[in-house]
Amino acid sequence: MPRILGINIPENKKILYALTYIYGVGLPLSRVVLKSAGVDEEKAAKDLSGDDLNKIQKIIERNYKVEGDLRRDIAQNVKRLKEIGAWRGLRHSRKLPIHGRTRTNSRTTRGNVRKTMGSGRKPSGEKT
Repeated sequence: MPRILGINIPENKKILYALTYIYGVGLPLSRVVLKSAGVDEEKAAKDLSGDDLNKIQKIIERNYKVEGDLRRDIAQNVKRLKEIGAWRGLRHSRKLPIHGRTRTNSRTTRGNVRKTMGSGRKPSGEKT
């Protein structure tokens, strides 16, 4: 199983999609990295040589913030928002959604999940 930046990437997938298993690397960034490394997007991860893997790893390490560094930065940003008392920081500390419609789209986060009711009619085979 190929390893890039300490992450085992799946060997049976195309390298374009396998790189997205690295935190901070999505599909657009994966395309850019492969293009600059000169690696074919259609190749499976297991078909890459060690040289190709090293090229990809060097490009990602040199130019992009991924994995632990990215997680640490995001955690620091959230901590800063909490400390200054910003609205987004309060929402983070209460584990509520930060953006968007929260009356209907955050029921599971708030803990009150509504059950969908039927029409109220009894089944036709049942007597009253």
